[in-house]
Amino acid sequence: MTHNLIANTISLSGHGGDEIEAYLAQPTDVGKVGSIVVIHHMPGYDEDTKEICRRFAAHGYNALMPNLYSREAPGASPDDAAAAVRAAGGVPDDRLVGDVDAAMQRLKSLPDSNGKVASLGHCSGGRQSFLAGCRLPLDAVIDCYGAFVTLDTPAELPFRFKAVVGEAPNLSAPLLGLFGADDQNPTTEQVADLDRALNEAGKEHEFHTYEGAGHAFFWVSRPSYRPETAKEAWAVIFDFLGRTIS
Repeated sequence: MTHNLIANTISLSGHGGDEIEAYLAQPTDVGKVGSIVVIHHMPGYDEDTKEICRRFAAHGYNALMPNLYSREAPGASPDDAAAAVRAAGGVPDDRLVGDVDAAMQRLKSLPDSNGKVASLGHCSGGRQSFLAGCRLPLDAVIDCYGAFVTLDTPAELPFRFKAVVGEAPNLSAPLLGLFGADDQNPTTEQVADLDRALNEAGKEHEFHTYEGAGHAFFWVSRPSYRPETAKEAWAVIFDFLGRTIS
């Protein structure tokens, strides 16, 4: 069933009380619903990720995406904002967690919230979704091919991320991981390392790795898009959310 929805740009009091932009999509014809914090990818707070928020709303979930780049480049285009943040070394982890926490609290405060919140992110957002799940009391966590979860960024890259796999014992919720077998970041070996760490920590998780798919197989505007794989993976996401936050 596809639901009617409304979507708006809102202001959110993020980490440290900073006012940041955010995008909220909500179904308008349902009762109490679960919610998702959508963490945008490194290219930024863009139209493709806003469409993901609207897709969740159409399936009966509230979805809120904070603009993680609001501070460095207020009002800038996604490309310019992403360039500014890369030059600054990336979004600091503590600030990211604070912004996700603020989004989670806003979602819980909505009149139609059932009190359950998941996080989801792609690429750098996948890493950040995992990190948020280790530091915040979420009800479900989705990592779509998160890069630099099990290893630090190499020195030649302008941004600086530390591996966060060591935080696996603190994971607060079931984790869904979606990966491409042809991806080089994360590689299948890195995915196996994360799987091993989660098993050792006794954390509930399920991983799906898709043959013939590389990085960004969800992204409709890129050559990496794999329509059939994305369709299958979306079905897995909605099944997971149905079991965890609905």
